[in-house]
Order: sequence, then structure tokens, then C-alpha cells
Amino acid sequence: MATDTLVEPSSSTLTGVARVLVNAGKMSAKAADDLVKSARERKSSFITAAITGGAIKPDDLAHVLSSALALPLIDLNAVDLQKLPRNLIDQKIAQQYQVIALGKRGNRLFIGAADPTDQEAVERIKFATQLTPEWVIVEYDKLMRQIEAQGASASEALESLSSAEFDFDVTEEEASAPESADVSTEVEDAPVVRFLQKMLIDAINMRASDLHFEPYEYNYRVRFRIDGELREITQPPIAIKDKLASRIKVISRMDIAEKRVPQDGRMKLKFGSKAIDFRVSTLPTLFGEKVVIRILDPSSAKLGIEALGYEKIERDRLTQAIGRPYGMILVTGPTGSGKTVSLYTCLNILNQPGVNIATVEDPAEINLPGINQVNVNDRAGLTFAAALKSFLRQDPDIIMVGEIRDLDTADIALKAAQTGHLVMSTLHTNDAPTTLTRLLNMGVAPFNIASSVLLITAQRLARKLCENCKKPADYPRDSMLKAGFKPEELDGNWKPYRAVGCSSCNNGYKGRVGIYQVMPITEAIQRIILSEGTALDIAKQAALDGVRDLRQSGLVKVRLGVTTLEEVITVTNE
Repeated sequence: MATDTLVEPSSSTLTGVARVLVNAGKMSAKAADDLVKSARERKSSFITAAITGGAIKPDDLAHVLSSALALPLIDLNAVDLQKLPRNLIDQKIAQQYQVIALGKRGNRLFIGAADPTDQEAVERIKFATQLTPEWVIVEYDKLMRQIEAQGASASEALESLSSAEFDFDVTEEEASAPESADVSTEVEDAPVVRFLQKMLIDAINMRASDLHFEPYEYNYRVRFRIDGELREITQPPIAIKDKLASRIKVISRMDIAEKRVPQDGRMKLKFGSKAIDFRVSTLPTLFGEKVVIRILDPSSAKLGIEALGYEKIERDRLTQAIGRPYGMILVTGPTGSGKTVSLYTCLNILNQPGVNIATVEDPAEINLPGINQVNVNDRAGLTFAAALKSFLRQDPDIIMVGEIRDLDTADIALKAAQTGHLVMSTLHTNDAPTTLTRLLNMGVAPFNIASSVLLITAQRLARKLCENCKKPADYPRDSMLKAGFKPEELDGNWKPYRAVGCSSCNNGYKGRVGIYQVMPITEAIQRIILSEGTALDIAKQAALDGVRDLRQSGLVKVRLGVTTLEEVITVTNE
């Protein structure tokens, strides 16, 4: 009772949806008040905070509001998106107030919203449309999907992509081969231009990382890599394969006359003052040139270290290491495991006005202002080793090497780490302990490794479960023990989840999360390196030091309901 008397007074200060939910008995006044404060701190709406925080389900919220406010409720899944009016509400207003226009009758405008108590939205829409808004309750999750599908909740970049300002950053004189009449026809073919633009916009909308244009004998297909999985998107007419390849090569500054050897290039989509970069690779195949376009997202490096999926102890180890004045930090894992994003996230933290940062990459994928980036050019003699030697005369504080591939690069990088520079780099190894033996096998002296390397991070990317449709799973106890869970971990009050699949995800998954093995080089590990111990010896010592291996780190994500046991087993099955 005492607790109630403390909580009750705050309910009178609540307004809008928070007050409705408290009066309906769906949450306590204190919980609602906490959510209001949390939403204010995060600069989001109360509904967003309540649903993302798990305080109430979207369908429960919609039914409560409909009943309490006597407003109609509609299922957006039953609405034909193509028939909704497009121009009645400005997209910025729709995004800001999380509303969608459902229809117009006379001077009345029917508005779908999850929060019908927002009077500011009413006045803004009324002023902008000169119509009288009529509220219709819709479920929050379905509303956000519809807004996203209309392009309203997409970034300003995507809005501009579909506008008249959309253009490729290319000029006539930058094409690397003289244009004949035939080439000009191929490059400027309007349907091909529109098709390429549509594919790029669709790929960004669908959160794809790569686009594959693949010619075969009797068909031509386009696939997107979404959350690490390739999905076939369309099969355009095979007749456009050469014209499409030529168009991509011109705007990527490649030689359009050369079709016998692989080529690499870059292109940029300009829209207003912003741009999206793409890395392009062509490969001659039996039936034409296959083109792969990688979408380079600069915002991924600015998400912050919390967004990458590090657990607290792993994050603390990493931030402590990058705060050191000198030494080497190595990030390892297979291609496509997110190593570059991890490195750039660290560089973004360290990128301060008083710090000189230089990077050498093959090629530089993410452009960050304030960092001096160099592309490797083997033909001109600008190798990783040559660039590193030059860096040391450029008064750097922090050096990032895209990849250590040979003994020369390793030696110079380690010497730089010993002479007062913080060096970051990547290696292609399976886990953190084998990274050290890989350096030894390259021919690096054990003393140089032990005295220079501060920390090694091994990582993988696992698909995240879709929050809308994931369901609890009942795995046999034996299977979970075999996967790596300890008996005492299975006795707790928690359930793993399984992927289901819905309209807003890819077979039950949406997005990806990192799985990490963060291994500081302790004195005990240094002694093992100096005595030329094996990777197994190092792994045993790391376990004693409290370092989780990749499988154990993945199982933590399973316990937290972030991903599935099947996904962790797949990505950590060495």
C-alpha cells in the first residue's frame, strides 16, 4: 500500500497515451512516468519507448487506445499500399509524427496513427493540408513498416534518390575509353539507366550489402546480399546484360572497351549535398561480365561501439586498449565479418583535432573526414609496406593498416607500434590465439610480437532475430549442452528463441550483430609467445584469463534472445 501511495500522485501528471494506459490498468503510473522520462532523454515518442522497451505489445496498445478513445481500429496488413494517397501529407511530417494518410472524403482526411492524442500533429496536418484530420488507430509496428515502404521513414538520402536531383557523379571526360556510336547507345539507353537506378534504390531500401548482376547462357539474374544471405530479386531480359555492364563501367571510371580481364572501380550517387559510395568489381564469365556492387555505408562507422554487439566486458577491454598511447591492436575474421566497420568505429572514437591518423587500405571503403586515407597501388609501387614507411615520416599518432599480408608489412607495423604509435590492422585467421601463431609462421620474431601486440579481437556476424515474430523454442537439453552451454546455465529462468518469419523480415531475421572474442595480451600469454607455445596453449591461458571464445560469446547472444542457437552454431562452426 505504501508503494501505491508513492506512485499514484504521479499519474495525475501523465498525459496522452501514458495516462490512457495507466487508467486502463496496462501499466503502473511509475512505469509510465519512467517511460516518459526515457523517451524524453532519447528524443523519441512515448509509444516508441514503450514498445521497443517491451512494456506493451503493439496490438494490445492499439486495442486499448481504440476502446478508451472510441476511435476506429484498422489492420494495415489488409490495406493495399499502392492505392493509398501519396501526396496528401508531406513525407517529413509523416516521418516526424509517425502518421500515414489512409484516404480523403470531402474536407476530411483519414489519418492512420499509433498515437491519436498528439494535438501538435493534428494542428500541423490541418495547417499543411487545409483538411480536417480524422484519427484511425493502427498498430505501431505495421504503421512503421508502411511508412518505411512509402519512403517516409527512410533517410533524407533515400527521399532525394527518387527525386529529380538523383544523379551519378560522373562526367563525359572521366570515361576511360573513347565513345563510339555503339558505346554511346549502350551507356545512355534510358531503360537501362532507369533499371540500374531502381536496383540501387531497392538495394538500399532492403538494407542489402551487395548487388550481383549475373549473366548465364539463357537468363540474367540480379541478387542482393541481405543480412549475409543472397536472395534472387529479379530476372531482367538477357539482352540488357552488355548495356548494363557498360553503363556501370562508365560511371565507375573503368575501361568499357576492355571485357577480357577483371576490373575494379568506384561510383557515387549524388543527391543534393549528400552521396552514397559504391565499390564495383567486374569479372569476365563464360556468358558475359558479372558485376558485383558493394554498398559502402559511412554511417556504419558512426553508430558507436555499443551498436556493434560487444558485451560490457569485451567493450571495456577494447576501449582500454585503444586508449593506450602505443602498441598494436589486431582484428581478425573471414571476409565479410565486419572487421573494417570495427576498425573504423575505433578510429571514429579516436578522431580528435589533436590526433594525426593515417590509414592505408586496399581500397579505402569508408571516407571519414579528419583521417588521412591512402589507397594501395601495386602497379605504382605503393604497397602496404611502402605506405607504412612513408607514414613514419608523417608524424602520425595512430596508423591503420588495411591488412597484414606479408613479413615486410608485419615488421614495419610492429616496429611502428614499438616506437610510440598506436597501430591497428586486420588478419585473416579463425580466432584470436591462432593470430599469434600466424605472425610467428610469417617469420616475425616472438619478442616483437610479445612486446607490441596489446589486444586481438576475432569476430563473426550473426543474423539477428526479428523482434516482431520471434517465438520461444524448446531445444532438447542434450543438444544445448552439446552446443556449449554449461548445465548451470540451463537451470535459469530463460528460454531460447527461434526464427519464424513475417512481412518485415528475412525468414525470421532482420539485421546482424557481432560475435566477438576479445583477447588482451597478458603477461602469461607473453611468456607463452616467447617460449614459442602453440595456439592451443594460448587458448587455454586466454580461457583462464576469462576470455570467452567465439562459441561462448555467441551463446551469450542466444541467452539474451538476440539470435538463434542454429545461427550461432553455423557462424562459429570451425
